[in-house]
Amino acid sequence: MQIDAPSAPPPEVQRVLARATRLETPCGSGRMVWHRWQPDPALAGAPHRPVVLLHGGSGSWTHWLRNIDALVGAGREVLAADLPGFGDSAAPASGNDADALAAPVQAGLQVLLGDAACDLVAFSFGGMVAGFLAAQWPARVARLVLIGSPGLGVASRNTVTLTAWRHLPDPADREAVHRKNLVALMLYRPEAITALALRVHSDNTLRDRMKGRRLAYTDVLARTLAAVRCPVYAIYGREDALYRERQDALALALQSAPNFRGMHWIDNAGHWVQFEQPQAFDAVLRAVLEESPVP
Repeated sequence: MQIDAPSAPPPEVQRVLARATRLETPCGSGRMVWHRWQPDPALAGAPHRPVVLLHGGSGSWTHWLRNIDALVGAGREVLAADLPGFGDSAAPASGNDADALAAPVQAGLQVLLGDAACDLVAFSFGGMVAGFLAAQWPARVARLVLIGSPGLGVASRNTVTLTAWRHLPDPADREAVHRKNLVALMLYRPEAITALALRVHSDNTLRDRMKGRRLAYTDVLARTLAAVRCPVYAIYGREDALYRERQDALALALQSAPNFRGMHWIDNAGHWVQFEQPQAFDAVLRAVLEESPVP
């Protein structure tokens, strides 16, 4: 069944986009899309490394919609990717999982940043991409912050059950399934499932072309972190559906990173923690990014 493409972005998305510069780098047979936000020079203060944001599976840069203002307001240059095969970006040259995406992301960063290191902040599926990137190109990543990332050998495929929706012809029926899936995986508090959350989620899932992903329920990130030498931090929602009653195992798996700097829990938040509790999340992220000394 043919599903219509998303309509014009909602006002909240348009407002954030209005201050961004859209950039493109080579990706497969097409282009990878990035958005860059620059701080006000009058407020920037001391120079900082750029912050690079990688979104989760079935996502786009809009997974960070409620956090970009805080980063830019703290004087940070922000680069938010649409990962290959998601959002507005073309699919990678080959492969359909996180291990196929580190190379085009690094190639894009080489175009946009040259040899400069960045602080890499990655959500969920994007955390696996970030782990591969930090292990393979250690000079690129000065600091790695993982947000709700899988691939740690802790969650299993039957931990969360999502409901199919593409076969449904009625938009209202599809919205009901999206709401159900947000409850099952992404958000903890019922009041967090707003019209904006539904719209962002449905638009992002519509543009997901990376089918058959397999790595999230393996321990690939835990094994990869063993080769990551930069400081590694973790921020997770305490009510993340993937890790309820598995929090001790999760914290232990993250310690495979030789320079693991600690787990930070955000109360009353699920998997999409940065959207559900943006103020609490932004405060923790800012503290992590400002922690020193950093090699």
